[in-house]
Amino acid sequence: MKDDARRIAIAGAGIAGLTTALLLARYGFSVEIFEKAPALSEVGAGIQISPNAARVLSALDLDTALDATAVRPREVTMRSGRDNGVIARVPLGDRLAARQGAPYRVIHRADLQAVLLSAVRASDAITLHLGAPILESRTSGEHVALRTARVTTRAGVLIGADGVWSALRRQIGGPAASPTGQTAWRTLVPAEDGSAATQVDLWLARDAHVVCYPVSAGRLTNIVAVTADRSTDIDTEAATALPEAPFRGLCGELRTLLARAESWTRWPLCGVSPDAPWTKGRIALVGDAAHAMLPFVAQGGAMAIEDAAELAAALASEGAEPAALATYERRRKPRVDPVWREARRLAWVYHLPRPASLARDAALRALGPDRLMARMDPIYGWRASALPT
Repeated sequence: MKDDARRIAIAGAGIAGLTTALLLARYGFSVEIFEKAPALSEVGAGIQISPNAARVLSALDLDTALDATAVRPREVTMRSGRDNGVIARVPLGDRLAARQGAPYRVIHRADLQAVLLSAVRASDAITLHLGAPILESRTSGEHVALRTARVTTRAGVLIGADGVWSALRRQIGGPAASPTGQTAWRTLVPAEDGSAATQVDLWLARDAHVVCYPVSAGRLTNIVAVTADRSTDIDTEAATALPEAPFRGLCGELRTLLARAESWTRWPLCGVSPDAPWTKGRIALVGDAAHAMLPFVAQGGAMAIEDAAELAAALASEGAEPAALATYERRRKPRVDPVWREARRLAWVYHLPRPASLARDAALRALGPDRLMARMDPIYGWRASALPT
């Protein structure tokens, strides 16, 4: 058995877990990933990779693989759900890339996971165990002992990248995820007329909004409709149609877009407050396990990738010790907290009724493209404390 001090165990092989493993391997750690699913198939549809996350993935030499399936949209166009009128445009594309030194991409979650998985499988320092949930973990003074149905091992640190329903969060005394009052309805449709869109469209309406952008090299269109939902039903279930009430009175263009979908997946959005503990002893949480957030700033995946960078940097600097995990938590909480709260605030802003929505729209128009782009600098301009070379 290799030295426990250079061995890291990760629970979960989603975006957070795979990215963390790749970064740790670059720093010379030996990594074992334990994934409960027997095969990897990322749920959901699209994901937006903003420049703050793109810098981390670029440090892993993944740009070429990402660009094979991702799209770099030229702008976000915000529209009225009532009449399809343009409210505001936020530059992306070359303008944002020049400003931030990194691109903005949109990509299918399965394609992103496939890129990360390919890199993981190419690394001699990473072992991936599928169909291997961690059944038991016990922390001693110098290591964590793990047991699955087929494997018993030890590691210097155990990282919980096991998502919004994280078992490791419960183990360190964290809270259960709770309903946010929002539900996402997701679907993918073929690109219309075979043409690839080059922008992100966002329609705002009372108690609902719709986001649409290209994925899979422009062959598919990702559509997400988010509705205010005060039920506490957190079960995910397939549906053949959207609920009618939140989409009454929408413009014809948007109704035509929504009608293109043959089926939808209902995804109740549950959150985890970032105020709760992320670390305890030799266990640390990353991504949704630590701070699942609403998608209104499109930063859930990006924050997970940032977490991976900061946790790996802390472990590389201080070793696989509790002090390194404390450093990670101390660095990350002040970063994640305002993003998490801004996503909650925008859930209210996006879904305003009239006349409040008219004031919102006027304020967005008055800001103009350049100032709207600049307002994202605190998020998009983030850089990791360190990245592997």
